[in-house]
Amino acid sequence: MVFLKSRSVTVHEDHQPEEEYIAAAASATTGGDCRSLTVWRKSLLFSCTGFTVIDSYGDLVYRVDNYIGQRPGEVTLMDASGKSVLTVRRRKNLRLVENWHVYEGEVGDTSRTKRPSSSKQPICSVKKHINILHANHNVLAYVFLGNSDKRYAYRIEGSYANRSCKVLDKSRRVVAEIKRKEAMNEGVSFGVEVFLLIVCPGFDSGFAMALVLLLDQMFS
Repeated sequence: MVFLKSRSVTVHEDHQPEEEYIAAAASATTGGDCRSLTVWRKSLLFSCTGFTVIDSYGDLVYRVDNYIGQRPGEVTLMDASGKSVLTVRRRKNLRLVENWHVYEGEVGDTSRTKRPSSSKQPICSVKKHINILHANHNVLAYVFLGNSDKRYAYRIEGSYANRSCKVLDKSRRVVAEIKRKEAMNEGVSFGVEVFLLIVCPGFDSGFAMALVLLLDQMFS
């Protein structure tokens, strides 16, 4: 199964930290058509698990390479050149609800301190939705800007297992969508290991891919 045309380098501009990251990314991508990315749930490196993300031209855009024995609960999204774009880290707490933080770039080692070695603050926190006492069983997770969990900025609905999800803003406008990839030839199925990530204008594709990584940790 070959999707990749070449390892072209995608250059990412420096974004502002914390809550301003998403707003800065949105202002830089407003306008135009939705961007379609093919996500392959497989690393290009033989000794790793992870993800490979290509654009409609077959160029490598993002990659995730998780080495065997790597610290669990943390995943780093890289661009085509191997530069860290975003880091997804699971929060360690005693709450019933599972939480994750998303940081810009790479975050330092936590093997001793159990905390990020730098003073870097998360650009968002993501809370897995628990359906026990809630009627809306379609909601998968809520996305909060910064380190707050008072008012969500985005909500994710659908089914990740079926690769059918939508990311909606507070106005219920779809900003990104996960869809099954349809084969050009009838009778050929890609299954759930290869799917589409549709990113609407005004929403950062790297951040959308980070949400995919979060969903994969939550529901795989």
